[in-house]
Amino acid sequence: MGNITRGTTNPNRMRRLDRWLAGPQAWRLRAAVDPLVVDLGYGASPATAVELFERLQAVRPDVRVCGVEIEPERVRLAKELERPGLSFHLGGFELPVPGRPVLVRAFNVLRQYEEEDVAAIWELVCSRLAPGGLFIDGTCDEVGRRVSWVALGAGGPLSLSFSVRFGSIDLPSDIAERLPKALIHRNVPGERIHAFLQAMDQAWLAAAPMASFGKRQRWTAMCLALRDAGWPVQDGPSRWRLGELTVDWMAVSPPGGGYQP
Repeated sequence: MGNITRGTTNPNRMRRLDRWLAGPQAWRLRAAVDPLVVDLGYGASPATAVELFERLQAVRPDVRVCGVEIEPERVRLAKELERPGLSFHLGGFELPVPGRPVLVRAFNVLRQYEEEDVAAIWELVCSRLAPGGLFIDGTCDEVGRRVSWVALGAGGPLSLSFSVRFGSIDLPSDIAERLPKALIHRNVPGERIHAFLQAMDQAWLAAAPMASFGKRQRWTAMCLALRDAGWPVQDGPSRWRLGELTVDWMAVSPPGGGYQP
């Protein structure tokens, strides 16, 4: 189920998300009865699926990563890289894999669909998750320096995350061009995501005196200011110093909140 996408990808492009999955979200994989992970729509090259497998092995040595692609030739070529714990399958959003995955990653996939298609796709994939599972719908630039993603559980969207390489942006709102499909057209006055991005910019500019100590300190000061202003910013300095910020979904969601079961 789905459409063939452009399939463009690059090695190490998903490193920022993978670091989050192997960090704050690692408990999901450790607690899973079946450590099954799906890389959905890995693209013309299976490199990022291989990287995901190798990174998650550090969390759970018996992890199983299944790469899923809807274009048969991409699957045929990827099968040459199969090994114990890593396999490739022909399919789409129905997730034709043995078992219920605890993690599903779909990056730069839904960006190529229409906004009105997103809620139904979210619902379909979330219905396949194992208890406590997580579906990640994300977007990034060509080399993974500007990244954003929505995390969803069985009950719907949970959070929105940003991760940037310091020096790749002038203002935090520069990430807007890499927002997930559910939000990218919502960055206009009156929408919650627009208000949050504007608040990020204001807090970043107000933290300019911290720039003499480095951009990590300035980003951390921005996150603290947002939390102090009442925004439901998650995690803490150990994640913020990585150029990462996660906020509760309802603080940035469009009207209706996206998919709700």
